[in-house]
Amino acid sequence: MSSAGQSPSGSSIKLKKELGLVDGVGIIVGVIIGSGIFVSPKGVLENAGSVGFGLIIWVSSGILSLIGALCYAELGTLIPKSGGDYAYISEAFGALPAFLYLWVGLLVLVPTGNAITALTFAQYILQQLWPVCQPPYEAVRLLAALVTCFLTFINCYNVKWATRLQDVFTGTKVLALVMIIISGLYVMVLGDDDLFSKEPFKGTNTEPGYVALAFYSGLFSYSGWNYLNYVTEELKDPYKNLPLAICISLPMVTIIYVMTNLAYYVVLSPKELLLSSAVAVTFGDKLFGSFSWTMPFFVACSTFGALNGAIFASARLFFVGARQGHLPQAIALINVRRFTPVPSLVFLCIVTVALLFIEDVFILINYVSFVEAVFTLMSICGLLWLRYKKPDAKRPIKVNILLPIIFFIICAFLVILPCYVKPWEVGVGLVIIVSGIPVYYLFIYWKNKPPWLRRIGDKLTILCAKLFMCVLQEDKSS
Repeated sequence: MSSAGQSPSGSSIKLKKELGLVDGVGIIVGVIIGSGIFVSPKGVLENAGSVGFGLIIWVSSGILSLIGALCYAELGTLIPKSGGDYAYISEAFGALPAFLYLWVGLLVLVPTGNAITALTFAQYILQQLWPVCQPPYEAVRLLAALVTCFLTFINCYNVKWATRLQDVFTGTKVLALVMIIISGLYVMVLGDDDLFSKEPFKGTNTEPGYVALAFYSGLFSYSGWNYLNYVTEELKDPYKNLPLAICISLPMVTIIYVMTNLAYYVVLSPKELLLSSAVAVTFGDKLFGSFSWTMPFFVACSTFGALNGAIFASARLFFVGARQGHLPQAIALINVRRFTPVPSLVFLCIVTVALLFIEDVFILINYVSFVEAVFTLMSICGLLWLRYKKPDAKRPIKVNILLPIIFFIICAFLVILPCYVKPWEVGVGLVIIVSGIPVYYLFIYWKNKPPWLRRIGDKLTILCAKLFMCVLQEDKSS
């Protein structure tokens, strides 16, 4: 392995540009369509109060995600570095805010999301072996850890393998949703039920705080629209392929999501939907009869692909953070044979597997949406600030100023209004963010540390380096 700067021979070592337009679309669609649309669309209906308003939330969430993604396309081509929000916040506001994003990503955003996706995969695979009861706790955790390690190995070994895997499973999950949509349309056209005769807007909840929470649930299912920005350095012709991948992916996902929810609402009553912990499985049980097993299988495929895409993209966040000196330098190494950030991938795998063995890891998801909204708001503030601070900077993509302003206003709405509806979750989210400040000043900003404290940091770096150098040991014998 070698650092991100120089190879042993002195030549520059960088991540290779191996991702084309199809790979970019596969990453965005594959990461967005995870377990959310199959498992719990009920969060939108719960807070929206009615089927009609719920569909409006789904459409609006897709449009908002598209606006955000276009704004990030400008950021991604203005600052063509991997790392996504971390790189943009660093460029606009400096090291401390960027480190806080890295800190929250390290503790909550990335490994928690990956752990929950892996657990969902394991749950739906093993449920077929224990059809009348819950699978054993240990078996679910063990399978989740194994699939996390397997996908980490694939991503370490070959970028092409990882992207081909992503393309295949993206196709599988889209096929599953198309099955749901066609089934719902069949029931709607040939069945006796008419969705629009059921007073679709009855019970609509227009209280601003609950509207924000409904958007949180919708946007959580769209989360991942900015993941291609994490791998900008590996994208071929990013000035063309980044915005094109976004413009293809987000409308596609929005149409699929709205049609899927329409199918759910046609086949299931609001009560059935709210009582279900896995809406797609309930849908399959009611409609597919002896073929109902296909839905758990497709949920497992969907989560497998989403986990692969998340591992591929989010590992670049820690790689870039280490390259900037905000994590041990060993994490910024690149394997000279594979051109993959192996240490960063292994580091992410270790943190994710550790979280798998927290008994109630799902409780952390309550804080993810708020924290993510805070840093998305900060990134959009960075876009507006850089428009003012560097008006003449080269911007291969420059969106209309109204788009970031609209996105800023909506993100501010999503950050502020839930404060009085769920103050506990907001408070814990803020504590997680603020807890990174002393860590930054102690380990990053403070240059004249006592020798004993510096030795601790050096030993940690050496330990990481030794661990990571063993990961692809077979390279030495090949």
